[in-house]
Amino acid sequence: MESSLIATVTPEGNLELPSEIRKKIQAGEKFIVTLTEDTITLEKMNKFDWDDWEKRVEKAREDIEPMTIEEICEIVREVRRGNLY
Repeated sequence: MESSLIATVTPEGNLELPSEIRKKIQAGEKFIVTLTEDTITLEKMNKFDWDDWEKRVEKAREDIEPMTIEEICEIVREVRRGNLY
């Protein structure tokens, strides 16, 4: 459900949020602020989940095929020749 509410910028530069929004947030919560030409978007940040991150890293490792010694040596030769990076 999407609804539009009006927030006001105070003389001090703070954003005064409508009570409907204040009821849904807590002091200290963080938001990602995205700016475009004429739009400002606030997106609530989720707490970082270390367990989820670790699972994603492990899954990514499963998808990677280890390089052979020959492949590593070829990359080293290319770097030494100045052909890479």
